Amino acid sequence: VQLVESGGGLVQPGGFLRLSCAASGFTFTTYHMGWFRQAPGKEREFVAAISWRGDNTRYADSVKGRFTISRDYAKNTVYLQVNSLKPEDTAVYSCAARYYSGAYVASTAAEYDYWGQGTQVTVSS
Repeated sequence: VQLVESGGGLVQPGGFLRLSCAASGFTFTTYHMGWFRQAPGKEREFVAAISWRGDNTRYADSVKGRFTISRDYAKNTVYLQVNSLKPEDTAVYSCAARYYSGAYVASTAAEYDYWGQGTQVTVSS
C-alpha cells in the first residue's frame, strides 16, 4: 500500500495550492479518503474527508469554505484544494485511507488504516 502526497510548498497568505495524494496497492474505490495536518509542537488534526463514492464530504470548521476535497477514480488520486491560506495553516499535510463502512466519513486519525508521509505547506510572507 502506498499513499504519496505532493503539491506542498511555500505560499504567501491568501494564496492557494492543490495537494495531491496518489494511492496504490489497494482498491481505491472501496476506501474513504481523508486529509490530516500536523503543525510543529501540535497534535495531528483532521482537515477533510470524502466517502468512497465521493458523495459525502466532511471538513474541519477551521477550513470550511476555504478547502475542498475531491477524488479522481481514473487516477486513484485524492486532492485537497487549499485556498485563502493563513499562516496558521502551516503544517505537514498527510492523506489517509479508511476501508469503507457505509456512508460514515471518519474524522479521527485512529479510524484510518493507511497513511502517507505528508507534504509540507508553509504559509508566510
